[in-house]
Amino acid sequence: MNFYHRLYRASGEYVDNIRAFQPNARFYLLNVVVTGAAMGVYRLLFNFYVLSLGFDEALVGNLVTTSSLTALLVALPMGYLANFLGRKASLVISGALVSLSIFGVVIWPVQPVFYVMNVISGVGQSLAAITMAPFLMENSGEAERTYLFSFSSGIQMAMASVGNWVGGYLPTWVAASAGVTPVSSTAYAGALLVIAVVAVVGILPLLFLRTPRLERMDRSIFAPLTYASHHPAQLGKLILPMLLTSIGAGLIMPFMNVFFRVVHNQPDPVIGTLFAWGSLAMGIGLLIAPPLADRMGKIQLVVVTQALSIPFLILLGFAPWFWVGALSYYIRLALMNMSTPVYQTFVMEQVEAPARAMVASLVSMAWNFGWAFSPTISGWMQVNYGFGPPFLGTIILYVISVYMYWSFFWRDARQPVSVPVIGD
Repeated sequence: MNFYHRLYRASGEYVDNIRAFQPNARFYLLNVVVTGAAMGVYRLLFNFYVLSLGFDEALVGNLVTTSSLTALLVALPMGYLANFLGRKASLVISGALVSLSIFGVVIWPVQPVFYVMNVISGVGQSLAAITMAPFLMENSGEAERTYLFSFSSGIQMAMASVGNWVGGYLPTWVAASAGVTPVSSTAYAGALLVIAVVAVVGILPLLFLRTPRLERMDRSIFAPLTYASHHPAQLGKLILPMLLTSIGAGLIMPFMNVFFRVVHNQPDPVIGTLFAWGSLAMGIGLLIAPPLADRMGKIQLVVVTQALSIPFLILLGFAPWFWVGALSYYIRLALMNMSTPVYQTFVMEQVEAPARAMVASLVSMAWNFGWAFSPTISGWMQVNYGFGPPFLGTIILYVISVYMYWSFFWRDARQPVSVPVIGD
């Protein structure tokens, strides 16, 4: 009875925090619902689309690198632009750029255009990533803030699961109407065209946002460099573990659909369903993260969940049975990713409004650094040695990053992390 009473009380607290979401946050979540589903389909099918045109995994890796390298290189100016334009315009423009990039790869399916569209996508993703955390911070109170960050990510993953499931069947539906095979480039192109239209629809809720522009004093393009030069040790502690995680993630995560096709010989519908349940598992993990963080502490949650995910990463990469790999994939996704919005909240809480977009740009640079270079290295290793070396590299990097989180924050928990704002 005590267990059910505690569960009932916790559920009530969760619902109360969701009800406290501000109107801007609710419109943003509507955008997340639509674009989350669209991008779930896109991320599942784009690799297959490129391969169906006769290109190999090395090009897939190069395209991922192009997008992430672009996001890395433009992160600092995007931090300034996000402040100059305001949160609403930044989110709308980012959505438009990503939609344009999807249309582009379908209309002009040639290698140079793929690179150009991935540059455009990288700019859009960078602007969105840098704007998101400050926007959520500014449109939430202290009580519901962790819930909003996690709920946003959880809903995105839940809708991505819907997109993954639909994406597994969408080429078949398009193929039936076009009279082609489901694994043809025509079927994949038609499916991506549908998704491009859905991505445009996802921009509409953002038009209802009401956000103020920041004052001119908050728009210094040199702010991130000033911040880094004044507080290198504190900033390094916040970013270095995330940097190592991104390098490891870039080795395997962009290729998971290829991994299940090549290593376990699974067809598109099975992979789509697998990704759907994986995204759902990640979404559930993200949704239960806030109450766990309230009870455990933010950094404690990060260390425990990411450490527990590593054994399942080993099973995913090296178990010879598909069902073991699939189950490990679900559990690893839920554990590894449920702490991401919690840590984003932690980072944003260390700085005031003038510094948030700039710190977010530096965090985005750290994350995209690994994704910018790792996929190209991984694509080369896959062509020459298979998936073993990329998985081994990811495991080693994850272990090191978890140790850093523990060493920097948990071990010294009695000395709170304090990151001064620019100008302090």
